[in-house]
Amino acid sequence: MADRPIADAAVTQFAVLDALLAGAYDSGMSVKTAKEIGDFGIGCCESLGGEVIIDEGEVFECTVDEPPARMTDSEILPFVVVCRFPTVTAEPITGLALAGLTEHIERALVSRNLFHAVRVDGVVRSARVRVTRRQEHPFRPLAEVVNEQIETDLVDVRGTLIGFWAPAIYQGITVAGVHLHFLAEDRSVGGHILDVTIATASLQIASYSRFDLRLPTDSHFLSTELTHNDDHRIVAVEGGAAAGS
Repeated sequence: MADRPIADAAVTQFAVLDALLAGAYDSGMSVKTAKEIGDFGIGCCESLGGEVIIDEGEVFECTVDEPPARMTDSEILPFVVVCRFPTVTAEPITGLALAGLTEHIERALVSRNLFHAVRVDGVVRSARVRVTRRQEHPFRPLAEVVNEQIETDLVDVRGTLIGFWAPAIYQGITVAGVHLHFLAEDRSVGGHILDVTIATASLQIASYSRFDLRLPTDSHFLSTELTHNDDHRIVAVEGGAAAGS
C-alpha cells in the first residue's frame, strides 16, 4: 500500500456496466453535468457511438469516422465515470507493458477497497485502442457491439492515458481493476485501451473513499432486471485492460 492522502471528493458514475451488457443504455448524463461534477474521467458516447475522455475539464469523443473532437454540453453520456483530480506527485515510469503497468499501479494503491484515478502522460511505444459504432434501436448488448469494434494500432505516440482502478467488489457495477482510455496529444486518435506498452511517461494516482452512483430512470432501464453472473463477459468486452487487471 502507498502512503498517500485520500482525496476529499467522490468518484461519480452514471449507470452500471451490467446495463450496457444488457443493452439498456437509452438515457444518460449530459456533458454539461459531467463537467460540473469533475474534470477527469472516461465514458462512452450516446448509443455507444464511441469512447469518451475527460481531460482537465474538456470532454472529447473518439468515434469511428472522425478524429477526437470536443463534445458539446448538450450531448449525452450513457455511461461515465468522473471525478476531480487533485494535485498529486508524478512518478516516472519506463518500459512497462499493460500487465507491468497494472502491477505497478496496484503496488501504489492506498487500499484495494478504494477507488483510484489513474493518469499517465508520455509516450506509448505501442498501443491498441478501440472505438465502437453508434447503435440504433433496438439496442444490442455491449458484447455484440464490441464484436464489430474498430481497432487501431499505434506506435510511438505521445499522449495521455486516463482511467480508474476499481475494487473487485464493484465488478458489474463498473470495471473492476484497471480501465483506461487514451487520447493522443495532437488529438489525432484515441479510444479504449485494449493493450499498451509505455516507452517513457509520468504516472499519477489519486485515491477516493467516496463513490456516488447515479442510475438511469428511463423505462428501458427500469424494466430491465440486471443480474451479475459471469465475469468473463466483462473481460471479453474490456479486452486487455480487464484481462490484465
